[in-house]
Amino acid sequence: MPSKEKIDKPHILLIESDEFLGGIYEKNLLMEDFKVTRAINGERGLKLAETKKPDLILLAVLLPKINGFEILAELKKDNATKNIPVVMLTKLGSKEDVQKGAVLGAADYLIKGHFRPSELVDKVKVILSFF
Repeated sequence: MPSKEKIDKPHILLIESDEFLGGIYEKNLLMEDFKVTRAINGERGLKLAETKKPDLILLAVLLPKINGFEILAELKKDNATKNIPVVMLTKLGSKEDVQKGAVLGAADYLIKGHFRPSELVDKVKVILSFF
């Protein structure tokens, strides 16, 4: 009898309004065999997080409709989503913004332009190994 392989791929919810960057992140994640769902605004992203219950959320801060900090706060208040690790992706690199993400419960905070997409995939793997 053949050995059973893991059927479920880790599911990543990518909430990113920048179509170009989102496409690059998605491509890199798919190449590493992750399942990816994308949302281009905060409202849709929050709904997908609540209904899909992904294994990890990559969350931009600057989003249309609802910003990433507001989404993170909502996710952490809800018993159904509070344990999903969230990695903030942003151009906002101030100490205050990083602290705000940490206080709200982000697993990590990555500043766009300071990492390559392949490094994002490595970060996702590390975080998922701890949850």
